[in-house]
Amino acid sequence: MPLQNRVTPLGELVADPGRGLVYGNRGCLHDDTGRIRRRYAGKRWISCRLQFRGWHRHPLQQPGRFTELFFLDEATAFAAGHRPCALCRREDYNEFLALTRGQGADEIDERLHAERLGVFGQTELSALPDGTFVLAEDEPWLVLGAALVRWTPSGYTERRAQPAGPATVVTPPTLVGVLRAGWNSAAVPLLHPSTGV
Repeated sequence: MPLQNRVTPLGELVADPGRGLVYGNRGCLHDDTGRIRRRYAGKRWISCRLQFRGWHRHPLQQPGRFTELFFLDEATAFAAGHRPCALCRREDYNEFLALTRGQGADEIDERLHAERLGVFGQTELSALPDGTFVLAEDEPWLVLGAALVRWTPSGYTERRAQPAGPATVVTPPTLVGVLRAGWNSAAVPLLHPSTGV
C-alpha cells in the first residue's frame, strides 16, 4: 500500500504509487506508526534530488525523523511552496536566492511560509510563465505555452487551450517570479516528461 507522502500542487499529501522525480521534506509529519498527523512541522519546506551521495533511507517514515515527500516534478514542488535544498542542490539554492533577492534560508522560508498560508490571487492567464499552476474546475492545471495541462499524481493528462481572462493562481508569488525569470535546474526536472516537452 502506498504511503501518504506524494505532494499535490495544492500542498496536500496523498497516497499514490507514483514516486515522481523530486524528493523533499517539511519536517516530521508522521507518528510512530507512519500515519500523517500534520501538514507541516516548521517553515523550512525544501525540494531535493532523488539521489545524492548514495544516501538511502529505508524504511521511509522512520519514527522521529523527517517525512520523506515526493513530487511529480519541480513545478509541483514550487506550487506546493517548496524551495531548492541548500545541501543537495547548492547551485540551485544560490541561484534561487539571487533571483528572489533572499537574504538566506530563514528569510526566504519566512516569506514563502506567509505566501503558502495566504489566499490564492487572480492573474491573467496570458501573463503567467510556464510551470505555474492555476485552478480550473477546482483542480490544479499547469500553464504550458498557450495550453493548460491537467495534473495527476502519476503525470499530466488532458490538455486544453487557455481560456481568456483571469485564473486563480496556486503557485506562490515568489515562485511565479522565479519561473518568470527562466528558472532551469540541472539537478531536478522542472516538468515531468508526460507534458511532452
